Amino acid sequence: MTGSAAPAPGEEPILAELAESGLFVRSLADLRTSGIKYRAVIPVLLHWLGVVENPRAKGEIVRALSVPWAKPAATKPLIDQFRLISKSVDPTGLCLRWAIGNALHAVFDDAWFDELANLSTDRHFGRAREMVVLGLGKLKRPEAVDVLLSLVDDPDVDGHAVKALGRLKTLRARAAFQAKLDDKRTWVRNEARRALAKLPIEP
Repeated sequence: MTGSAAPAPGEEPILAELAESGLFVRSLADLRTSGIKYRAVIPVLLHWLGVVENPRAKGEIVRALSVPWAKPAATKPLIDQFRLISKSVDPTGLCLRWAIGNALHAVFDDAWFDELANLSTDRHFGRAREMVVLGLGKLKRPEAVDVLLSLVDDPDVDGHAVKALGRLKTLRARAAFQAKLDDKRTWVRNEARRALAKLPIEP
């Protein structure tokens, strides 16, 4: 395959099992960019997600699961993995744990609201929560607004909370949006401005 990616260390047995299922790719990165909706092999990827120890290979599995068609099967395993990543593997939380949070953003499911909300509000996870917080803006649970409002002063994820609240178009967030108009970060100011523009004009 022209321009295909080499497999990460530890991918070989996963690729062999994919081949047994009739899906032949050189690497998990190639699977992810193949254009194929590989629903049939999501169970294979989920099995290896809990088995593989090599961080690079696990990261490739996570990225391959960062697709809407991995829902709902992938949501709970990814929540578990988010919690399990150790500091020795990802000291800052901005590599593998952040990638898992990004995958959760792709497979957010109202059925797992309580656990996703708990991840979002656990400051122990720092900025690794960014995409999990953003994902709360995709939910239809009214409690999501309360969780996000509790995060608008959390320096690790406040901007993502503002963006998620903007998606929900809730009048309850007006004061939070107005406060962020003076934020030192341009992107946060812009998100607050866009969010305010979506709200009805006060009488």
